[in-house]
Amino acid sequence: MAYRLSPFENAIAGSVSSAFANTITYPLDIAKTRLQVQTHSQDEKDESKLYKGTLDCLQRMIKEEGLDGLYSGLFSSLFGTVASSFAYFFWYSLVKKGYYKHKPEALQKPLSMKVELSLGAVAGIVSHLCTLPISVVTTRQQTTAPENRKNFLNTIVEVVKDDGITGLWKGLKPSVMLTMNPAITYSVFERIKSGVLENRKNAGKKMELRSGEVFVIGAFAKTVATIVTYPLIMAKIKLQWKPTKKENETEEERKDRLQKTYSGIIDVLKKSYKSNGIPGLYQGMQAQILKAVLTQAILFVSKEKLNLYTYYAICYLKQHVAARPKPDATSTTPLISVESKL
Repeated sequence: MAYRLSPFENAIAGSVSSAFANTITYPLDIAKTRLQVQTHSQDEKDESKLYKGTLDCLQRMIKEEGLDGLYSGLFSSLFGTVASSFAYFFWYSLVKKGYYKHKPEALQKPLSMKVELSLGAVAGIVSHLCTLPISVVTTRQQTTAPENRKNFLNTIVEVVKDDGITGLWKGLKPSVMLTMNPAITYSVFERIKSGVLENRKNAGKKMELRSGEVFVIGAFAKTVATIVTYPLIMAKIKLQWKPTKKENETEEERKDRLQKTYSGIIDVLKKSYKSNGIPGLYQGMQAQILKAVLTQAILFVSKEKLNLYTYYAICYLKQHVAARPKPDATSTTPLISVESKL
């Protein structure tokens, strides 16, 4: 069956697909977050408290917190996924409209990839401004012990109480810098794709990539982009994270807790390097890459089906709304009272 989604419907389908994939891979998201902050969130004198890796982290979460521990902060994460999709769609539409208004001649031909990536980066920066508070809440919930963990709204209140309203935008600078990630991914993908097709041309073979090859090249390109930008990814998480204040903490514990807070990207990188050297800048990267590749694999396999189901749902809603009786224009009773809303 042939079907076509409008840009807005595409945003809905994209958010549904992303939410589905992120739900399946969410335990890896928690594992990578805890691995990223553990050097400064655990008592470094007791090595037994430190996670040895992704698998050890997942096993200990199940043992200490039950299966619920693998999905702590899931609501915030999914809310953030959906909000990010729509915020990006909204701002990209506005940015693209502004670009065409400034350069009407661009309407005559498709946008170049360079322009597309530039417009996408601008839309990404603005959408991050809108949705970063959700990311801060998710990070806090993922790294807080079960007995101290609060729900979404109470976590927001706690962040504002401790750090002021600007605390909801912690990690903004690395988030803005990370908008270059798609550009790196695309550049690597195109370079490898061009090399493969050139070899096939020289060998007299068909110049076309199979779907499996597209997936492998895409996964490799994403891995390269993750390795290049990972210190920024880690810096963002560490800036959003906050060590738990112990009851009746000693002066030494207070100093230790303050030492685990960061003033900015450079401070995060300096302390991470001082603590563990170069490996300290890449803590949790294995889980990050594994999650990214699995998410891409899930989307690769299921995206078309999910898009089709979304299309059916949208068609059903449209028919349902169209079938509803329209209000009588002569009626003196409004459907919604403005006064009652005020």
